[in-house]
Amino acid sequence: MAQFEPYKSEIDAAGAQLAFIAAEMRDGVWKPGRFLEKHPISPPFLLDEDRAVTKAYGVHNALAADALNIAHPATFVIDRGSVVRYIYRGANQNDRAPMEEVLAAVREVKG
Repeated sequence: MAQFEPYKSEIDAAGAQLAFIAAEMRDGVWKPGRFLEKHPISPPFLLDEDRAVTKAYGVHNALAADALNIAHPATFVIDRGSVVRYIYRGANQNDRAPMEEVLAAVREVKG
């Protein structure tokens, strides 16, 4: 989430909106419910407790050296017609989408 903060004004100017999804229980290992209460964010945040969304988008990570029943870090750019225009699926829990690629995809959708 933090990687997008410096680009919020550019994302807003492109007419885009952010939304975050975490494949975790509200009171799971990382306690995202408690974290979000202490550190509220403006974009929508979905706790995908049953993993339905992350499975539907193909980013569920059932088991890996650094993951257990969570999602691969992933970034999607989806246009107003619900067409996925950009996908970045991290290879591990520290692998994030290059911001310039994400911003280029957002700009292209704005077109």
